Amino acid sequence: MSALRLILADQLSHAISSLEGINAEEDVVMLCELIEEARYVKHHKKKIAFLFSAMRHFAEELESNGYAVRYIKLDNLLNTGNFDDEIKRAIAEIKPTRLIVTEPGEYRILQKMKEWPNSFGIPVDILNDTRFLTTHAEFALWAQGKMQLRMEFFYREVRKKYRILLDSDNKPIGGKWNYDKENRKPLKSGLKIPKRISHKQSSIIKEVLKLVEEKFPDHFGILKPFHYAVTRDQALIELNHFIDELLPDFGSYQDAMVAGEPYLYHSLISSYLNAGLLLPLEICKAAEAAYRAGKAPLNSVEGFIRQILGWREYIRGIYWLYMPEYGEKNDLAATAPLPDFYWGKKTDMFCVAETVRHTRDHAYSHHIQRLMITGNFALLTGINVKEVQEWYLAVYSDAYEWVEMPNTLGMALFGDGGIVASKPYAASGKYIRRMSDYCDHCRYDPNVMTGDNACPFNALYWDFLVRHEKKFRGNQRMPYIFSTWDRFGTEKQQAIRNQASVTLQKMKEDVL
Repeated sequence: MSALRLILADQLSHAISSLEGINAEEDVVMLCELIEEARYVKHHKKKIAFLFSAMRHFAEELESNGYAVRYIKLDNLLNTGNFDDEIKRAIAEIKPTRLIVTEPGEYRILQKMKEWPNSFGIPVDILNDTRFLTTHAEFALWAQGKMQLRMEFFYREVRKKYRILLDSDNKPIGGKWNYDKENRKPLKSGLKIPKRISHKQSSIIKEVLKLVEEKFPDHFGILKPFHYAVTRDQALIELNHFIDELLPDFGSYQDAMVAGEPYLYHSLISSYLNAGLLLPLEICKAAEAAYRAGKAPLNSVEGFIRQILGWREYIRGIYWLYMPEYGEKNDLAATAPLPDFYWGKKTDMFCVAETVRHTRDHAYSHHIQRLMITGNFALLTGINVKEVQEWYLAVYSDAYEWVEMPNTLGMALFGDGGIVASKPYAASGKYIRRMSDYCDHCRYDPNVMTGDNACPFNALYWDFLVRHEKKFRGNQRMPYIFSTWDRFGTEKQQAIRNQASVTLQKMKEDVL
């Protein structure tokens, strides 16, 4: 009774459910590099190189553990380029009695899997992904009957479930569940940011880099230098480096942005976590251990753990609870084309250009750059939600649809009508001035509302609110904002709207 066990590119964990109970003498583990998956959106070159390198190393580890592995490289002449045909080819050659898979992270792939029993003529076991800390059923039960699904309250329940940062009375250590107010500081001058790790390139990585350069020359991004961890051992080195060197200052400065500093104190482990090289609970426990050992302050540790144990699990829950309808939402009717400067064309907006540069060079920018620069600009200007989602999915090495879609559509664009966010995360140039040094390098002035040197974010911010006034004026978190607008007076209001109109026209003409 042999089984074909399919491992997807983001399931590179020896603890993955599709490997449970494997019979080393009869079963075959299958991994495929598929052109269809690399190109359904034009993924960043570094993202493709990271995943292919990690997949190949993972296959080697499986073989060294005594398992039979069927690995289909992208340039294999027999590679059909898609899941269905590769599985059919494997079944014809291996003749397994069943196919075993772990549920995927994308709804479209799950729909494919559900059709496979009929397509292949053998049973298909679709197992739960036990790497996550909550199941779909648990999230649905928590969400049942609630008018608003606020992450904060879900996060508390998950912390209780795993007893993370709790005292002996099951209360939060320090007396508070959330220390976010302490984690919004701009970076102090003179702080030394530790150097990041660069891993030695194996022969596998070198081969993959050559392959990606040849096969994906028109994809966004710079491929070299390539510093990614591609094995679990290397990913653990990254985790330990973050815990020891960066976590102490992570919390205070997690929202800061600095020109020329793409990483600051961020962990850089999301790509490894989302691909399966690291597991969420081990990460949270490592951070908690650092706090209990006096190596990192509570605000940093709690803020970091909340991103993983709270936000990550919550976003996944939202995705699976509301799909497929969620993917069609566009609550603010945003339809403007994505500007070319998201792909690197010149723009005088330094904050946008810098964030795109980081993204191009590293397949990475941190969460505030994603939310409050590129996301905020797309929100204010009404850029097509599907084009924005496709961009985020393509350009970041940690992006998969389950995590990208709710973060982009819900958090950044308010396109889901408030399922994820209680108000739109809209901001003017004053926020960017407060949390970064970007404005020091920009020809636009964040203190100016109208005129040629006015920061585009300023007028766009007010214009966005007025365009959607019926939707937002009654929002309980926004009365002060609209009262400020009301005090401007008719003449100033019209000047702001005119300025926004000019800016939107410049965006269309790619001269902003």
